[in-house]
Amino acid sequence: MAVLNTPTFSDLVANKDIILTKGLMAVSPQARESGIFKLGNWADGQGNTKEYSEFEIENFATQKDEGDQTENAQVQQGYTKTVSPIRFAKQISITWEMRKYNKYQQAVQKLTGLGKLVGNRYEMDLQHRITFGTATSYTTKEGQTRSIDCGDDFALYYSAHTLTGSATTYRNILANNPQLSAGGLEAMEKMNVENTLNNFGEKMVLDYDILWTTDDANTLNTARELLLSTAKISAPNEGVINVNEGKYKHVKLSYVATDANGANDTTKAKYWGLSSSSEEGSQLYSDLAEAPNVTALGGLTSSNAENFSTDDWFFKGSGAWSIVAVVGRGNSLSKGDGSA
Repeated sequence: MAVLNTPTFSDLVANKDIILTKGLMAVSPQARESGIFKLGNWADGQGNTKEYSEFEIENFATQKDEGDQTENAQVQQGYTKTVSPIRFAKQISITWEMRKYNKYQQAVQKLTGLGKLVGNRYEMDLQHRITFGTATSYTTKEGQTRSIDCGDDFALYYSAHTLTGSATTYRNILANNPQLSAGGLEAMEKMNVENTLNNFGEKMVLDYDILWTTDDANTLNTARELLLSTAKISAPNEGVINVNEGKYKHVKLSYVATDANGANDTTKAKYWGLSSSSEEGSQLYSDLAEAPNVTALGGLTSSNAENFSTDDWFFKGSGAWSIVAVVGRGNSLSKGDGSA
């Protein structure tokens, strides 16, 4: 982008979309593109709440003897969650001095940074559903208590989730919370096979195709070894097949091991888990009510686009979204800390 000695407001407005795109592209869309979350858009004019519900039909047909009436299939409503979007915003100013003294690049850098702020917050909010997924609420960066329980009133990751049509319970947090290893991965696979149920208490067959980890170096390397390791033809283990090869997409989630402010939280560094991206799998939903964007703030005069009192130009980055977990099905977690 060319440096302008005397930039005008129209220069920045004309280029703000390019600058915003550059800023947003610098945000790693780890959670957004992971497959863990089902993403959508919040349609205009549809109110500020949205309801998510499960409706399930039993898994198996029943025998029909000659002349017998066909038995009606059972339909069961599952849990319901209602959610509203939350809006986020930040603003920056482009000073008279920046414009006057050939500091246009500083203005560009500020707008690029503004583009990152909204995208970063969206990414952190998504990942914090996993970070705080063993609780039913958490305190946000703004100091507000945000409820994040599932439709059964339990945390996303819990040892005894309930069903609406059966007294059976299921768990999706691994007992004893081992660190990621071949044994730990197999134990979680076994847990998922035995605890993935519909609301009738019947076994569901889901493809858990995502292995996610934090950005902890040891855990990352373990994941890569588990998924990618092979033996040389001349090696002692010649001919041994890596049973995990091609089984999972590995997703790194860098904000999981952070606190509400986005600072490092080493107590969560060993978190890892499995998720299913299938339609009946992960029931984590996020809808954008306002896509991240940058606009010129009000208060700018139409004649020279300057704030009368300060001579500053103001730009605002904003976005709005909802995030909700309906049930725990399709997601499983180990905290990796060895806790019971």
